[in-house]
Amino acid sequence: MTTTPPTITLDDVRDAAARLKGVAHRTPVLRSRTLDALVGAEVLLKCENFQRVGAFKFRGAYNAASRLAPEQLARGIAAYSSGNHAQAVALAARELGTTAVIVMPEDAPGSKRAATEGYGAEIVTYDRYTEDRVAIAEALAADRGLALIPPYEHPHVMAGQGTAALELLEEAGELDALLVPVGGGGLIAGSATAVKGLRPGTRIVGVEPEAGDDTKRSLEAGRRVEIPVPRTIADGQALHTPGELTFSVNRRLVDDIALVGDDEIRAAMRFAFERLKIVVEPSGATPLAALLAGRAGALPRRVGVIVSGGNIDTGRFAELCGGL
Repeated sequence: MTTTPPTITLDDVRDAAARLKGVAHRTPVLRSRTLDALVGAEVLLKCENFQRVGAFKFRGAYNAASRLAPEQLARGIAAYSSGNHAQAVALAARELGTTAVIVMPEDAPGSKRAATEGYGAEIVTYDRYTEDRVAIAEALAADRGLALIPPYEHPHVMAGQGTAALELLEEAGELDALLVPVGGGGLIAGSATAVKGLRPGTRIVGVEPEAGDDTKRSLEAGRRVEIPVPRTIADGQALHTPGELTFSVNRRLVDDIALVGDDEIRAAMRFAFERLKIVVEPSGATPLAALLAGRAGALPRRVGVIVSGGNIDTGRFAELCGGL
């Protein structure tokens, strides 16, 4: 009898951490007595909104890009993303002395597109509701001879993302639970691999917007389920199905999925700004929203939270948070 080996291992995450040392930021872990009192637990926030490009995505993008052969780097990199992975690949390419072409939806936040272009990337747009971004990016990469680095369907990307949780454990010690935003599933796959490898008893809870519950439905069905492209303020989580590789990891390691509404996300963004003094984008605020709205169930004593990003322009932030 044979068993399929895991897509990534704890050693892969540790190897990624060594590769990222001195390149990615070691982001802070914040505490709030007010938050602890509100939710009835000791909460430790791993603030990836302070990461390079303003989100965790730089970890996976650089880990994958830095492993390309010199001749491939010379030809360039392609990627597809609604914003944060786009910026991450663009910056990784610049750091490694090469170029990037990014396929982005036409309705991607303007600040994310501007930042991606600011890192030197070429942008190719598409309609997320009628066109297939993967097919567009694959055709473009094949035509130009580029290395395609997807936002989550890649072992090195997943391992790189898991270094955020690895750092959190190194700084915070024992955690009873970890809450992680879920889009394509790369961040939670890497995080669960790191945490379960070191603390098997830690409960891993993913958080999705109510309109984009593809991972929750898939875990309940035991297979990948497709839903209509969700319309939610959490644009980084507006996906119609989990990744194949990420789901193969998450179905083994993720214990539960919590859902939050857009109004709860807005409230969490406002709380983070007013009480924690940090700016968090909608997708990054979903785990905090789950805590504040009581969507994560009965909480254990020590809870870790991955605050995945803070890329949002001032106008959009003020609009979502009620004119702040």
